[in-house]
Amino acid sequence: MTDTDRPGRRPGPARGAAAAWLAAPAGKAALLLTTAAALTIVLVVVGAQPVLRLDQAVAERGHAAALQHPGFTHASRIVTDWVVDPWTMRLLLAAAVARLWHRRQRLLAWWVACTSAVEWALRSVLRWAIGRDRPEWERPVDSADFAAMPSGHAMTTAATCVLLLWIARITHLPAGLLRLGAATAAVAVAAACFTRVFLGVHWLTDTLAGTLLGAALATGSAATWHAVRPYGDAARSGASPAVDDLSWGLPGAHPFSTAPAAVPWSLAAAPARGGRAAVGPAVPEPRHQLPPTVPTCDHARPEKEAPGE
Repeated sequence: MTDTDRPGRRPGPARGAAAAWLAAPAGKAALLLTTAAALTIVLVVVGAQPVLRLDQAVAERGHAAALQHPGFTHASRIVTDWVVDPWTMRLLLAAAVARLWHRRQRLLAWWVACTSAVEWALRSVLRWAIGRDRPEWERPVDSADFAAMPSGHAMTTAATCVLLLWIARITHLPAGLLRLGAATAAVAVAAACFTRVFLGVHWLTDTLAGTLLGAALATGSAATWHAVRPYGDAARSGASPAVDDLSWGLPGAHPFSTAPAAVPWSLAAAPARGGRAAVGPAVPEPRHQLPPTVPTCDHARPEKEAPGE
């Protein structure tokens, strides 16, 4: 018998948070993106010839086009150096963090800032571990340092855009602004990937792995925030998670669903006034209730005078 099957016992915070993370759409998306990124990196590391030939063909065609169209090449350098540069993305995220701090959502601000720092550290470690060389040309149109995989521009842009969209959603921005932000984010990520390959400083799979990793990290961070927050709030208050949060991490419960979860311990819905159901322990009603008796005192009553007296 598991902990969730035993009456009166609740799943631990770690198990509940892990179950909520795996059940969340963001958690599933993070797993899928991470798997795709890992597969891309493995194919490059093991030297899969179809993948390497594709990288070489795309790089050669892009470099030839860059030499033939110097005006477009100059515009691409402006985009990659100023618009989708990693420092530009970090400044945008810093502005969002400052806004959250001003609104007294400081724990969320710290969370977003730490996610950005983890993205930078992960990218540096992977570049050092993989150690892939960048494309080399006789007539280069741009230059870059350090290893190639994953692309820093693509990874930082993807992570930043996903984090900004998540912040916009949980702070209840209008739906029109969310759609506009999603379209802008897609254009920014595409521009980061295209310009790095077009300028001949990255292979196609470098930008693909960077985009997948950045999106996976940001999506996983959002899923983790929603999974651990009910238990963190309960720990800080010294009480159990709220009834609304008890469905997080339980079998059949969905962290972003409005459907009630099957709670294994004894919680019953008792009818309340107004036709609504009040959630709480079932309290049996008394079978019979006597009306309250009021003691009477004879000396407290005024005596009637006898007739004739």
